[in-house]
Amino acid sequence: MDLASADAGERFKWFLAAALYGTRISGSLATRTWLEFAARGVLTPDRIVATGWDGLVDILDAGGYVRYDYKTATKLLDVCAALMRDYGGSLDALHDAVADPRDLESRLKALGKGIGDTTVDIFLRELRGIWSKAEPPLSPLAISAATALGYLRPGTPDPDRAFARLRRLWETDGQPAAGFADFESALVREGLRLRRQRASV
Repeated sequence: MDLASADAGERFKWFLAAALYGTRISGSLATRTWLEFAARGVLTPDRIVATGWDGLVDILDAGGYVRYDYKTATKLLDVCAALMRDYGGSLDALHDAVADPRDLESRLKALGKGIGDTTVDIFLRELRGIWSKAEPPLSPLAISAATALGYLRPGTPDPDRAFARLRRLWETDGQPAAGFADFESALVREGLRLRRQRASV
């Protein structure tokens, strides 16, 4: 996926992935399921709607998304129908219509039941620096990892202050602003690793 592409369809592909990753299921199963959607060419709102509920359940089951297949099929149909009805099927049009970052988050969640904070944060984190209004709160996982790595002082729980500190460090190091999303994603992955490590002790 090229999220910085002029093709809005690239951002929808990531939105679909975020909707899959945002459920309580392993990342490997979510990835396998997304690849199943890709293999069948079901990567746009209109193709998802045309595939229908039974077809979506079949794709989800083939990807190993069995536990949440019915619920997720309904969610994807509702969300894509709303996106087509209200924004012509374009997430870029949704972004252009919002007033500020919080409005963007609210409108994404308003697309349908099941699009919650986790999905929206996953989606927008990768669009930071690409969409002007993509400014999701810094993930607690990123804060945990940044603290463990010494980027933040212990006891810096406020996401806004933590984000400002990390952004300053990133820019002071001469890194491009658009690349901060990659740094943030790496911190989230490290935060997940640390959480698994603590759980296994």
